[in-house]
Amino acid sequence: MSTFRAFRISASGLTAERLRMDIIANNLANAETTRTPEGGPYRRQTPVFAPILDQAMQPRFSRKGQVGQGVRVVGIVSDDSDPRLVYDPQHPDANADGYVAMPNVNVVQEMVDLISATRAYEANITALNAAKTMAQRALEIGR
Repeated sequence: MSTFRAFRISASGLTAERLRMDIIANNLANAETTRTPEGGPYRRQTPVFAPILDQAMQPRFSRKGQVGQGVRVVGIVSDDSDPRLVYDPQHPDANADGYVAMPNVNVVQEMVDLISATRAYEANITALNAAKTMAQRALEIGR
């Protein structure tokens, strides 16, 4: 694997995980938003990742002849699960029975996802630094 390919793979992972952390932060910021421009409560969002594959490489590297070249975001989807119903008849968005449709954001799950995204981000930084160190050492061979 070339050094620049290692840089590209790590950079794609860093970009993807940063977007994932941004989406998680947005979910946490809207965990109590009961009214959106689309109508109804905020819906939890999640990113969808897909591998970047290089089919031109030799098939000895994988079963299908494709070599991973990193990851890309193919979309951001809204969670279609039902909103939480909370009894609060004084709330301005309460229905006739006094229930308010709250966002389907679970703060604990979002924090776990945030920790996971942070660790993946750190792993990509470690891989990037390792590739950088190897490139530096290779340049020092001729000295």
